[in-house]
Amino acid sequence: MTVARRINKSKTALKEALLILMENKDYNKITITDIVNISNLNRGTFYKHYQTKEELLEELIGEVIADLIRSYREPYLQKSKLEISDLSSSSIKIFEHVYLYGKFYKIIIHSNALPGFQSKICQVLKNLVLQDLSTKNDLNKNINPEIFSSYFAYAIFGIIVEWVDQNFSYTPTYMSEQLIRILSYTTIIT
Repeated sequence: MTVARRINKSKTALKEALLILMENKDYNKITITDIVNISNLNRGTFYKHYQTKEELLEELIGEVIADLIRSYREPYLQKSKLEISDLSSSSIKIFEHVYLYGKFYKIIIHSNALPGFQSKICQVLKNLVLQDLSTKNDLNKNINPEIFSSYFAYAIFGIIVEWVDQNFSYTPTYMSEQLIRILSYTTIIT
């Protein structure tokens, strides 16, 4: 095994151990000893990669956010304009991301382990809408971009929360199909 693979394997084990512990224990009460015991690694391995458990958590959060951004942007990266009709369930990657990091999302939605992190995710989504979609699409000039981006970010996160609350009872593909149908739906009030 190469050094890089061994490092990745150790870091992954430490992150997984932290998530397991956060499911059942208050973050402030988690110790490095707890983390290394669950990960089946020694303290030396932990300290080779991290100085504190906060540093470990920060790296995990950074990875989740970076992957969230990448997966959110996936359907429109190579397009100059995003058309809902051009979307397919296979082009939408955000639900694959949430499923991949399912344990992390369960923790942030169902516990107080990371207070304020739900708002942080919504802010990341809001910024993506402001930066990307409003420049790629002709946003109606009568629609306030801040309000539009908030609406979109909280709607997406609401769908994610509902899916997590249902313990991922649907596949990521099904969730992508539902998102396309929701985005394509127009309400007519008579």
